[in-house]
Amino acid sequence: MLSGCNTSDEVSSSLKDAFQGKFLIGAAMNVDQIEGQDTAGVRVVKHHFNSITAEDCMKSMYLQPEEGEFFFEEADRFIEFGEKNGMHIVGHTLIWHSQAPDWFFTDEAGNDVSREVLIERMRNHISTVVGRYKGRIDGWDVVNEAILDDGTYRNSKFYSIIGEDFIPLAFQFTHEADPDAELYYNDYGMGLEGRRNGVVQMVKSLQERNIPIDGIGMQGHMGLDYPDINEYEKSILAYSALGLKVMITEMDIIVLPFPSPNVTAEVSLSYEYQQEMNPYAAGLPDSVATIWENRYVDYFKLFLKHQDKISRVTLWGVSDAASWRNDWPMHGRTDYPLLFDRDYQPKPVVKKLIELTKQQ
Repeated sequence: MLSGCNTSDEVSSSLKDAFQGKFLIGAAMNVDQIEGQDTAGVRVVKHHFNSITAEDCMKSMYLQPEEGEFFFEEADRFIEFGEKNGMHIVGHTLIWHSQAPDWFFTDEAGNDVSREVLIERMRNHISTVVGRYKGRIDGWDVVNEAILDDGTYRNSKFYSIIGEDFIPLAFQFTHEADPDAELYYNDYGMGLEGRRNGVVQMVKSLQERNIPIDGIGMQGHMGLDYPDINEYEKSILAYSALGLKVMITEMDIIVLPFPSPNVTAEVSLSYEYQQEMNPYAAGLPDSVATIWENRYVDYFKLFLKHQDKISRVTLWGVSDAASWRNDWPMHGRTDYPLLFDRDYQPKPVVKKLIELTKQQ
């Protein structure tokens, strides 16, 4: 089985140094890292990455679990970590149908609120959160996962109550709260033609109304045989053609089989544990590790090819040990989706990615 590099033989050049002048290299930080409890994870972040994204602590269910009751302690520490270490800081995420508190959409009787009430709750949440960190966050994932595979709008509570306007309103409110922060739309499955066309149409509608949007986050939740790299490239070109920055966000490449034929990153999916869906609990065979490694190399070759269009590549986590992929969509699995192993050592692919930069 392929092993990670020894600490004494740690990659001489860090990822962030290798990709300097090409694009930022980022990682999503979890609460243990933000609070300094995961010291190994913090060490990796400081050494290899120059951009950080809040994995969970800035989602609305954590920031405002009850109306008007904000909890900023973890988000404050996240910002302070980024500032202390000279990081590019991304806030994730302001408006998302998932991991939003129930009160956001209902009245005291449990009925859906009116359009006007939900808009005001959006405005208050965004202005409070973005206003608190005005001038301290480089960019916001303003709206997350609002378009379906076929390009139509997801029938979320935001959409069913407000309609399509919830997206331009979210961008408008964010811009008003911090005119200097970059504003992003972020989604998964961005290599799919239907979603690509839907996102392009949505962005054009914002631009026609002079609603500010600066970039597109293409979530990189990938597998050994998806997405199609050629389709992914088409999306990079399509989003860039809109005059926007393109970011590869939430990147991880899983090796495990998926318990459904419909490959997705829908966080609400959940399946009962099945042993056959966890084939590598004792370790990853060399044959599978090689395929996995080649996928990372191929995608980073693509990113370097389009480095003039891509501003950032962010890994969704630091090491395999704490990756969400171990427990989604089935708890108790052992996955190997990130660049650093469970002992926080760089996998051999890290050196290969660094070598790629010398060829470009």
